[in-house]
Amino acid sequence: MTAEMIPDGERVVGVRFHPVGKIYHFDPGPYDLQVGDWVIVETPRGKQLGRVVSLGMPRSGRIEGPLRPVERPATNRDLAIRKYWERKEIEALVVARDHARQLGLAIKIVKVEISFDGKHISFLYHTEEKVDLEPLRERLAAIYRGRQVELRLIGPRDVAKIIGGMGACGLETRCCALFLTEFSPISIKMAKEQGLSLNPEDITGMCGRLRCCLIYEYEQYVRAKQELPKKGKAVMTPYGEGVVVEVLPLKEAALVRVGDQIHEVPKEQLQPLEELKALQQKAEQPCNNGENCTCGRRGGGNGENPG
Repeated sequence: MTAEMIPDGERVVGVRFHPVGKIYHFDPGPYDLQVGDWVIVETPRGKQLGRVVSLGMPRSGRIEGPLRPVERPATNRDLAIRKYWERKEIEALVVARDHARQLGLAIKIVKVEISFDGKHISFLYHTEEKVDLEPLRERLAAIYRGRQVELRLIGPRDVAKIIGGMGACGLETRCCALFLTEFSPISIKMAKEQGLSLNPEDITGMCGRLRCCLIYEYEQYVRAKQELPKKGKAVMTPYGEGVVVEVLPLKEAALVRVGDQIHEVPKEQLQPLEELKALQQKAEQPCNNGENCTCGRRGGGNGENPG
């Protein structure tokens, strides 16, 4: 789905269908909607009940796909209907899991979503293997006649988000279930850049993938490291010449060995020795302008001071 620009002055509302879900944008039309209002909207998966969580354009100034209209504000009866479908979703989950087990399918059915109008039913599942789901699809289509049945593959992070529970770090609620609305790409490089242990137990989340939190301070580490001398670099400090033994990006400082002592030195007091010596050599070179010197150095091209 491509991002589209919205003309200036266009009214837009952001709607969520799940408490910590992605925000989708709609045209409020003639309705004066406020944050917290419930609305009925048309989506590719049928009519849905959602909640307004923002007013106006997103910061990017772009939205995904065409701007669909809000069909109408939701009523108390609509909220009761949504509760009814939530109970039916649990029943359908039990049914689907039972049939998957009967068929011997190596899949984990995690959640069922039924559209507000009941015409669309999605079975969210996860598997690490290639599985023929046609027998299961046929059974479910026979049970839920007249509805559009979808079997939707989700990733391990989505599974962890749906199930919830404690995080690998001990946080009472996992980040993905608490506030993450989208998943960012995570790489082992992020752990290396922050000097973290590369032991899988230390950097793997409950989903079995690299922890989402590895990205939280990654950019800050990268920026800070660019302004600090690298480990092993010779530097001048208030304590004398030394060698960097550890970089402390978040403190914007470095640990420097000077003689047999180690000092924590802020970046403002760190001078790369190569750079310092180059400046000293330049300062010691005689000026070629002789008596017309304006740079503060004296001397002729032959290096002798004028008499």
